[in-house]
Amino acid sequence: MATRSTIMDTNSFRAEHADGLDAATRKLTDKRSKVLGESYRLFYRKPVHLVRGEGQYVWDAAGDKYLDVYNNVASIGHCHPAVIEAVNQQMKMLNTHTRYLHERILDYTEELLATTPDAIDRAMYMCTGSEANDLAIRVARAFSGGTGIIVSQEAYHGTSDLTSGVSPALGSGQPLAATTRLVSPPAAYRVNAPDLGEWFANEIQKQIDDMKAHGIKFAGFLADSIFSSDGVLPNPRGFLQKAVDVVHANGGIFIADEVQPGFGRTGDAFWGFARHGVVPDVITTGKPMGNGIPVSGLLAKSDVLAAFSDEIPYFNTFGGNPVAMAAAQAVLTVTKEEGLQEHSRVVGAKLLGELQKLMDRHDSIGDVRGAGLFIGFELVQDRASKAPDKTLALDLIEKLREHRVLTSVAGPYGNVLKLRPPLAFQEADIDWLVGALDKSLSELGR
Repeated sequence: MATRSTIMDTNSFRAEHADGLDAATRKLTDKRSKVLGESYRLFYRKPVHLVRGEGQYVWDAAGDKYLDVYNNVASIGHCHPAVIEAVNQQMKMLNTHTRYLHERILDYTEELLATTPDAIDRAMYMCTGSEANDLAIRVARAFSGGTGIIVSQEAYHGTSDLTSGVSPALGSGQPLAATTRLVSPPAAYRVNAPDLGEWFANEIQKQIDDMKAHGIKFAGFLADSIFSSDGVLPNPRGFLQKAVDVVHANGGIFIADEVQPGFGRTGDAFWGFARHGVVPDVITTGKPMGNGIPVSGLLAKSDVLAAFSDEIPYFNTFGGNPVAMAAAQAVLTVTKEEGLQEHSRVVGAKLLGELQKLMDRHDSIGDVRGAGLFIGFELVQDRASKAPDKTLALDLIEKLREHRVLTSVAGPYGNVLKLRPPLAFQEADIDWLVGALDKSLSELGR
């Protein structure tokens, strides 16, 4: 297994880049450092100062227009009018917590649960994906009686104490919990196995056995079903089934972190896990749920949730508030009425095909893979060795920025571009993105 990387810091502005900035940008970065401290990170060696967004586009302070190929927060598009209107109208009426009766949270929950497998019949609400995953870990421990959590090698599941302890993507400066175990990512491009599903299930079992050898009882497996932080690993469809079977056979639960693959993004299904034909015990979601309004959720099988909820009251002041529910309802309605899941499938397939054609022009592209509007673009030193080329990946995203395309990197080696635009991305945008990649690679001599 590779050593833990620091993907969260690789595409970052650092102090040594400051001398190359114009005066206005330098003033903002200096002020940011002074008042916000050093934990915050900015993308790019020359940070982008954004002031406006619409659909799949954003504009900087100079008026330059960019194609956003990274943002799943504004999942249905920046500043979507339906979300703006819904939030505005609810703000005029009432915003309070869930200890009073209110129809919005109930109506929304019924519609949201209708998108999940029948066994998933309960919902709870928070504000962030970190909170949702934090609660999911607590539920797993209550149900199983264990504490051990398995995640993938480069997983990112949040920033709370519990979730940072299961988020190796935060880097070696953030210690993992003693009860956390890492499993090698199911990378079809790099794993030489006739059956990736069986191989991955065996990797899960090895970590469960290691827990047992150290006196740790297994509680659950927490995974983003497209393994986005591990470099976007969508295929083959169905490979997760055997791993989930192993999890259940050992008394644990499967928590599907759908913050990134959920809400129609993969095109094949509304939820990312559904591509694998599995039924999670718990589903967590966040960012795309409210299109920028802080709202997150935990959906679960009632018997799994009961082990926690029957014993421990849970209250989140802002979780499930009427304004957040209004935003979430608007997102769900737009996703259905505008056919965004099918749109993601069709446009994503066309984009994937055009990106794969670039492999004929650039030997530095090792693999292009994806599902819907979620694509991994892997860069290598040469195709024979598949040696990762992190330097090229970082230089490439800087070049793309010059061509007004915004994205970032992922994977344990930091060599995979994570192409994940808002679902407002259109077929007409493909030429901009593919053309920018082609030009940028040529300019870099690769």
